[in-house]
Amino acid sequence: MKKKRSKLGGREIVPPPIAGGERLADLVDSTFLAYNAARLREGCRLFTERMLAPDVTVGLSLTGALTPAGLGMAALIPLIRAGFVDWVVSTGANLYHDTHFGIGLSMHQGQPNLDDVKLRRQGVVRIHDIVFDYDVLLETDAFFARMIEAREFQKTMSTAEFHHRAGKWVRECERVLGIENRSFLSAAYEAGVPVYTSSPGDSSIGMGVAAAALRGNRLRFDVNLDVNETAALVYGAKKGGGRSAVVILGGGSPKNFVLQTEPHIQEVLMLAEKGHDYFLQVTDARPDTGGLSGATPSEAVSWGKVDPEMLPHTVVCYLDSTVALPILTSYALSRHEPRPPRRLYDRRKPLLARLTADYLANRAAAGESCKTRED
Repeated sequence: MKKKRSKLGGREIVPPPIAGGERLADLVDSTFLAYNAARLREGCRLFTERMLAPDVTVGLSLTGALTPAGLGMAALIPLIRAGFVDWVVSTGANLYHDTHFGIGLSMHQGQPNLDDVKLRRQGVVRIHDIVFDYDVLLETDAFFARMIEAREFQKTMSTAEFHHRAGKWVRECERVLGIENRSFLSAAYEAGVPVYTSSPGDSSIGMGVAAAALRGNRLRFDVNLDVNETAALVYGAKKGGGRSAVVILGGGSPKNFVLQTEPHIQEVLMLAEKGHDYFLQVTDARPDTGGLSGATPSEAVSWGKVDPEMLPHTVVCYLDSTVALPILTSYALSRHEPRPPRRLYDRRKPLLARLTADYLANRAAAGESCKTRED
């Protein structure tokens, strides 16, 4: 019997008793042994031991109201400053609510069972169990309205350029107010981390830009540039001899935008590629409903989004991101040294130029091949 047990493969489940003084990373390694706790342990190790290797470029997608819960300050800023995140795709809402903190506004803990009719009368807004004054929205809207009237915004630009410039404005507000480490958009600006949004019209920021257009403002978002730039970031990483990793918090449109970089390279631009090398997702969505948020990395292989040879290096944690993200952040910071920032924002243009040149050369070669066959 002993001999048979040794062939089962996994460690024997004999965790040490929890004493109360454990470091979080040690607790994860020693007691997260089964079910979604085990998947989170696997995700922490995948992120720390493989994704943070020097040659891996890490893309992060954000959905759900993470920044209102303080996770921009608690987790995203430390990850960016440690060089653990190289590029981001986020909902506009996360970036909008992140800005509240950077311009000196506050949000507060509440309860999920508050009387919303009464809150409306009192001018209080609720995000589940987070509450804040309605004036927070108005003041943030006013900040963006003033900002986009500036000359530097009177043009068409990618959402990465917009958020980089906005991050600079937020960083200046933090300086004037004497506050630090409040806005992850500000931190991304300082670290040269490009931040995209897959649906720029789907947030209060987008509504503000739309309203400004009615007044003659010339700011426009170039979604084509967003698609091509994000693909160029991944293509440049892979063709430069490195690897690509994606960390997906939630699902939705940002998840697809991060993953579609590979089909864009392979299927649309017809450039040789295999898919992302590492895949880590935290989600509460089921795969059997057919929605993208619950789609598995195995399914993503069929689209060319994930390299089939790297499928063993994929993890899905069926867990709330507000639980998983702080644990993942603490684990990585305690187990891995900071990495030098890649400053991909500063490298967008040469990376896009390389993608463009290879695409056009490939088209030209394909055209000559078709012509030869016709002849």
